[in-house]
Amino acid sequence: MRISVLTDNQPGSLTLAEHGLSYIIEYDNKKILFDTGQTNVFIRNAEKKGIDISDINVIVLSHGHYDHGNGLSNLKGGNLICHPGCFIKRYHKNDQVNIGLKKSKDELSERFKLILSAEPYKISEKIVFLGEIPRVTDFESKRTNFVLEDGSPDFVQDDSGVVLLMEEGLFIITGCGHSGIVNTFEHAKAVTGVKDLYGIMGGFHLKQKDHQTKETIEYLKKNNVKHIYPSHCTELPALAAFYEIFGIKQVKTGDILNF
Repeated sequence: MRISVLTDNQPGSLTLAEHGLSYIIEYDNKKILFDTGQTNVFIRNAEKKGIDISDINVIVLSHGHYDHGNGLSNLKGGNLICHPGCFIKRYHKNDQVNIGLKKSKDELSERFKLILSAEPYKISEKIVFLGEIPRVTDFESKRTNFVLEDGSPDFVQDDSGVVLLMEEGLFIITGCGHSGIVNTFEHAKAVTGVKDLYGIMGGFHLKQKDHQTKETIEYLKKNNVKHIYPSHCTELPALAAFYEIFGIKQVKTGDILNF
């Protein structure tokens, strides 16, 4: 399995960066574009790294935020999988800045074959889009800085990810982890019936060395997760806590990881 980082917050030596996330996942004879960042940076970085994105099998949108889906404006054609709630209007609570997708559902339907699913969706025998992730822990997804158009709290119910079934166990790819990393793993275990956990990569949406971060670390330790790559929306205090326990490496654009 190979993951190529096309967009992340941290630049590589020859690649650009923006606040966003975009990966190419190559596994089980599939080539998946997971999120697209907010501009064409993912395309420019792919060109710099010699990565062909013209032959991708499917695009997966992790959730309906601008920094994960506005790059879709630079693409056309093929299947696009996402939760049906990705297209709601949403804003930052404090300044009412629009943080939703630039393109509407109808506009994206003209560019792609939309596959909307709140249920798990099998991309291949070993790759599953997780659909809507139940919020079952008592320490995750309890606070939010986002609101919906009517002013009610937005807990990003459309937040999802992809699980890869590997020989060593489950490997999770998450965009922002708004649902919670533990919730995501527990849902993946329920969906696949596999209990062994192997790795996780993407945004963890952890900001401080607080209760949620500590509980997440304990869960990963207890389950002997071998590969842990928090990035994007995971901020420095949380990253430092993960480094202290797991000795993590910083994820940068242009990184190519093989497992």
